[in-house]
Amino acid sequence: MANELRFDGRVAIVTGAGNGLGRSHALLLASRGAKVVVNDLGGAHTGGGRSSAAADAVVAEIRAAGGEAVANYDSVEDGASIVKSAIDAFGRVDIVVNNAGILRDVSFAKMTEQDWELVYRVHVLGAYRVTAAAWPYLREQKYGRVIFTSSAAGIYGNFGQANYSMAKLGVAGFANTLAIEGRKSNVLVNTIAPIAGSRMTETVLPKELLDALKPEYVSALVAVLGHESSEETGGLFEVGGGFYSKLRWERTEGATFRLGRALSPEDVRGRWGDITSFAKTTHPGSVAESMQSIMNNVEAGPSRGGNEFIDVDAALGYEFPEFTSRHDERDMALYALGVGAGRDPLDAADLRYVFELGDGFQALPTYAVVPVVNAILEMGKRGESAPGLNFGLDRVLHGEQYTELLAPWPTKAKLKHRSRVKAIYDKGKGAVVVNETKTFDESGALLAVNEVSTFVRGAGGFGGDRGPASDVAVPERAPDAVIEEKTAENQALLYRLSGDWNPLHVDPGFAQAFGFPRPILHGLCSFGYAGRHVLRAFANNDGRLFKSIRVRFADTVLPGETLVTEMWREGDRVILRCKVKERDKAVITNAVVELHRELPASKPAPAAAPPAKAAPQAEPTSADIFAGMGRFLGRNAEIAKKVGKVFQFKLSAPNSVWTVDLKANAVTAGEGAKPECTLDLSDADFMDMCTGKANPMKLFTSGKLKISGDVMASQKLDFLQKMDPKDVLDAMRERVGGSAPAAPAAPAASGVTSGAVFAAIGGYLAAHPEVAKSVGKVYQFRLSDPASVWTLDLKAGTVSEGETAKPECTLDLSDADFMAMTAGKANPMKLFTSGKLKISGDVMASQKLDFLQKIDRSALEAAPAAAPVAAAAPATTGPAAAGAPAIFKAVAERLAANPSLAEELGAVTVFNVLEPDGQWSIAGASVTQGKAPGATAFLSLRDEDLVALARGEVDARSLYQQGRLRVDGDVRAAHRIGFIKGTAG
Repeated sequence: MANELRFDGRVAIVTGAGNGLGRSHALLLASRGAKVVVNDLGGAHTGGGRSSAAADAVVAEIRAAGGEAVANYDSVEDGASIVKSAIDAFGRVDIVVNNAGILRDVSFAKMTEQDWELVYRVHVLGAYRVTAAAWPYLREQKYGRVIFTSSAAGIYGNFGQANYSMAKLGVAGFANTLAIEGRKSNVLVNTIAPIAGSRMTETVLPKELLDALKPEYVSALVAVLGHESSEETGGLFEVGGGFYSKLRWERTEGATFRLGRALSPEDVRGRWGDITSFAKTTHPGSVAESMQSIMNNVEAGPSRGGNEFIDVDAALGYEFPEFTSRHDERDMALYALGVGAGRDPLDAADLRYVFELGDGFQALPTYAVVPVVNAILEMGKRGESAPGLNFGLDRVLHGEQYTELLAPWPTKAKLKHRSRVKAIYDKGKGAVVVNETKTFDESGALLAVNEVSTFVRGAGGFGGDRGPASDVAVPERAPDAVIEEKTAENQALLYRLSGDWNPLHVDPGFAQAFGFPRPILHGLCSFGYAGRHVLRAFANNDGRLFKSIRVRFADTVLPGETLVTEMWREGDRVILRCKVKERDKAVITNAVVELHRELPASKPAPAAAPPAKAAPQAEPTSADIFAGMGRFLGRNAEIAKKVGKVFQFKLSAPNSVWTVDLKANAVTAGEGAKPECTLDLSDADFMDMCTGKANPMKLFTSGKLKISGDVMASQKLDFLQKMDPKDVLDAMRERVGGSAPAAPAAPAASGVTSGAVFAAIGGYLAAHPEVAKSVGKVYQFRLSDPASVWTLDLKAGTVSEGETAKPECTLDLSDADFMAMTAGKANPMKLFTSGKLKISGDVMASQKLDFLQKIDRSALEAAPAAAPVAAAAPATTGPAAAGAPAIFKAVAERLAANPSLAEELGAVTVFNVLEPDGQWSIAGASVTQGKAPGATAFLSLRDEDLVALARGEVDARSLYQQGRLRVDGDVRAAHRIGFIKGTAG
C-alpha cells in the first residue's frame, strides 16, 4: 500500500496493553513495524491482583506475526522501570501511549478515599511517571509522540464516576501543557477520549453496543497521531464506533464590565443572558487567547460609569446599522401642512412648501429630522436599542434637538443614514443620551447632521460628565420679530402622518394615563413651527437659506393652543423663544437658528487628476530606530541607570538582532551582552509598535510578540515612549545621505504573484496527470491581503480561480504567507501551529499536497509576469494585439444603443492603456480618445489585460488583486465596468 503509515525503526510503549484498547494499539503498531513494549500489571479492571499472563500473551501474538515486542509487568506508578525496559531492549523510545486505567465506580456519597486514590494513582500519577521517565529521551533526540487517554466522563461528567472523571480530565490538561513545552523539540502530545469494548466498559454498556465498539477503530487514530508525519499537537479527540472528532473549547462572547466602577451581584445577574448565551461564541486555543478579553478590558481603561439603566462603557460610541429612507414631493407637502404651513391657501410664500407644481417648490428644512426620529421610533417598536441602554420609551423625553443642513434639503431623494451614540451625560436625577445621525445623498455627499438628545428619567447619579453648558441667553431687549400662530385642534392628527405614531399624540385614554388632559402636540411639530417663523421673519421664507437649528423642549403644547415665537437677530444667528400664549408658558428655550447670508452655491465635484509620481522618499527602518535609541540614551544616562537590564530584540522578515544594554548604556547590532529579557517579533510589527500603529499588549497576547527570560523587565521599556522622533530621523538622514554612504539599493521585488504560482501548479499537473490521479481530492485556497480564492481540483486535474468546485479540504492563509511557503521561506507546520494557516474539512488531505515542493520555482522567477489561471486567449501578433481602439469603438456603439448603461458607470472615467500606450474616456454615453474634462476616475492597465477583460476571461476585481489594474480617484468606477464584457472577440 503506497501510502501505508509505517513505524519501522520506532519504539513504542503501550501501557495497559494486555487487553482491550491497549492490546489493539500494541498489535497495530507492531504490525506496521514498531518495536513494542507491552506493559500490563495483569490485575482486575478495579485495580486488584496482578499477573504476567496478559502481557505475555500479547507479546507472543506479536512475535508469531513476525514483529518485535517485550513484556513489562510493572505498575505504571513505576514508570521509570517501564521506560528502562524499552531502553534495555531496543535502545530508544519514540512513542508513549498512556492507556492503563482502572474503574472504581460508585456514587460520590458512597465513595471511599481508597476509591479516589487508586483511580488517581493509576490514571494521573501513573501517566505522569511513565511520561516523565521518557521525556528526557524524547527531547534529546528531538522526536517523540505522546498520547494520553481521557474519556467522555472526564469531558462531560458521568454519574458514579467522580474519581474517574477527575482523573480523565486531569490527563487532558496535563497533555495540553506538554504539547506546548514539547513542540520546539518535535515532541507532539495529543489526547484521545475513546469508547470501545473493554473490561472497563463491558459492565456498563449493552452487548449490542459493545459489539459495534471495536478497539481497532480507536487504534487507527492512535497510529495516525503516533506517526512521524503527524503535525497535530495539543488536540483532544473523541473516537469510537467508527466516529472521529476533534474537540475544542467554546465559550460565550460573555459580558464585560469596565474596571474602576462598583460591580454588584445584581449587575452580573442583569447580564446573565449575555453571559450564558451561545448565540455568539469564541474558541480560545491558548492561555493568551483566553485572556484576550481581559487584556482588552484593561487596555480600555477605567469605566465611564453607569447603572441599571445605562452602561456608559457599552453604549458610548456604538454605531447603529446603517438605514435608508425615501421621500418625495407628497411627503414634503404633508410635513409642511403638519407644522402649520398653508393655513392661508392664498399665501404665495407658504404655497412653495405645499404645492409641488407651484413656482419654486421646496422642502421645509426642519423635515431633515423626520427620517431620523422615525427610525428611532421603529427601533423602539421592535425593542431594539444600543447595547448598554436598558430603558423603555416610557422613561424618556426628547430633551434637545440639533439639526444642521450642509445643502438645501431635496424634495425627492433616497438617503442613507449612519447613527452613533455620541455622548452620555449625568444630570443627577436623570441622564442625557445624545444620538448623532449623519445623512448622505445618493452620491455619498454629506447632506445633514442631526443630534437627538434624550432625557432619561431616573438614570443619572452615576458620577459621569455633566456635559457642556448649553444655555443661550435671551437678549435684554425687545424681540426683533414676533410671530403668533394658533395651532389647529387636529394639528397632532395631521403631524403624525409624517411618521410619529406615538399614541400619546392621538389616543385620549393613553394621554390621560400619562397625566395629560388630552393628547399633546409633538415637540417636533412645535420645532417645525419655530423654524418656519424664523424663515418668514428673516429669510424671506426661503428654506434654502437655512443652515442649522438647536432647541430645548421645555414644556408640552396642546393642539389648539397659540404659539408665540419671539426672535432676536444677531448677525447670522437668530435667538428665539417659543411660548404658549394661553398659559404664558415657554415651550421651546435655549434655541438658535443659523442662516446663510446668501444662497449657498452647489459645489461641483472637483476633477481628479492622476496622482503625480512623487520622488521616492526615505522611510525610517528598524536600524534607524535603534540608532535613534542610542542617541536618546546617550543624552539620558539616568534612564539606563534606573532600568539596569540587558534586552535583546530578535526581529524577523528581515532577520536582525539588536542588544540594548542598559547596564553599559549601549545599543549595538548583533548579540552583545547576555540578555536578561529577549523579545521576538517581526520587523514589521516592531515598526508598527514603535510608530503607535500596534499595541504591545495585543502583539503579546496574540502571539506576535514573544518575551522570554525576565518577562517583568519588559515593562521597564516604557522609556521608549519618551524618545525624540528627531533622533530617528537624524539617524535615517545619516544613513541615506550626508557623510554616511548611501544605503544599498533594496533588491528588486520579485514579480511572481500567487496567480503565477497557481498557473505553474496548473502547468505541472498538466505535465504530470498521475499526480492528480494519486491524490484525488479537491482543495480550496483562500488567500487574504489581497483576497483571492483558488481551487485545485485533483479529481479533474485542474486549477482555477474562484469557488469552482466543492472543496474537501480548505486552507486559509495570507497571500504573503502563501508566497513565502511556496518559496520555501516559511514552514507549513509552523504556519499551522502559529495559527497563520488554518485548515478545515479533510485535514489529513492537506498532507497530500507535498507534490507542490516539486514545482520548479526557477520557471516562475524567469517569467514574473506569468498570467493567472485562465482560458488561453488566441495568440496574436503585431498591430492586432493592440485591442483598445476596437474595444472602445464597440463600447461606444453599446452605450449609444443602451444609454442607461452610462448611468451604471456613474463617473467620468479615463482608461490609461499601456503597451501599446493610449488613453480613452467614457463620459455618460460618450466615448472619446484622450482625457475628458471633469474626469473623476482613472483606470490603468495593459492592453492585453483590457482584451482579457473585454472577452470576459477575467474580471476587474481579479486584475486589481493581482496588481494588474491600478485605480485612482473614484475607486467605485472599477466595480462598474462590467458592461465592457463582450466587446472583444
